[in-house]
Parts: sequence; C-alpha cells; structure tokens
Amino acid sequence: MNTSIIEKVFTSDNALSTLPLRLIAGIIFAAHGAQKLFAWFGGYGLDGTGQWMESIGLGPGYLMALMAGSAEFFGGLLLIAGLLTRPAALVLAFTMIVAIFSVHFENGLFMSNNGYEFGLALFAMSVALLFQGGGRLAIDNIIAKKLA
Repeated sequence: MNTSIIEKVFTSDNALSTLPLRLIAGIIFAAHGAQKLFAWFGGYGLDGTGQWMESIGLGPGYLMALMAGSAEFFGGLLLIAGLLTRPAALVLAFTMIVAIFSVHFENGLFMSNNGYEFGLALFAMSVALLFQGGGRLAIDNIIAKKLA
C-alpha cells in the first residue's frame, strides 16, 4: 500500500480544538450505537432497531441495524481515542447522510418534528474531523511519528 496514503490517514492538524469535537461526537455516536446494538440507554437493540429499519424500507433490517449500530458505536470509540480518526469520521459522515435522507429530511430541519438538524450537526462534526484529523492529543499522532 502507498505509504503516503497511510501517512495522510494518521497525520493531523496540531490543534487542541479537535479534542472537544472528538470527545463530544464520539460520546454521542457511541451512545447511539449502543442503543442500536445492545439496547442500552433506552434503545431497542438489534432486533427492535432492525424491525424499525425494515418498516421504513431499509432492509434487511437486522443487517442495517448491525451496520449502523457498529459504525456509530465503534466509530464513536475510535473518535474518543483519536485512533483512525479520519476513516472513522468518513464512515460516520456517510452514516449521517443515510440517516438524514432516509429518516429525517421529509420532516424538515427541526428536531421537534423529527427533522434533520441533529443529524446535520453530527455530519458537520464528522466532516470537520475528516478534514482536520484527530488533533494534538490523538493516538493517530503516535502512529504518525512512528511512520515518519
């Protein structure tokens, strides 16, 4: 594999501003993923989430719940750690695009109507991390130094 691509994945801006962005986005994503995968925090688990996804036309529902839940839970954990920040952010951004357009878009912007504003905010956070990387206090930097 091309070494420059690997270096770009792990190299990031040396800013501290990504730390709160990573932590907050990571906590939110991991919690939402845990709802889908494990029925934690009032969620419905894989079976319930899968049934709901099937009912809105995202089938096979169980597989879609597994994919969305895994992307959110494990992607969120990776963001918190600052490990593979850019790939995780890319997967999470894609997950939010799917959520926005398959569930929320027709309801308008506002959350009070089950709109897409929360998904859009999470999408923006993911894209920012995709561009910036994990920042100064990320495990990615340790890997980047070893690659250099």
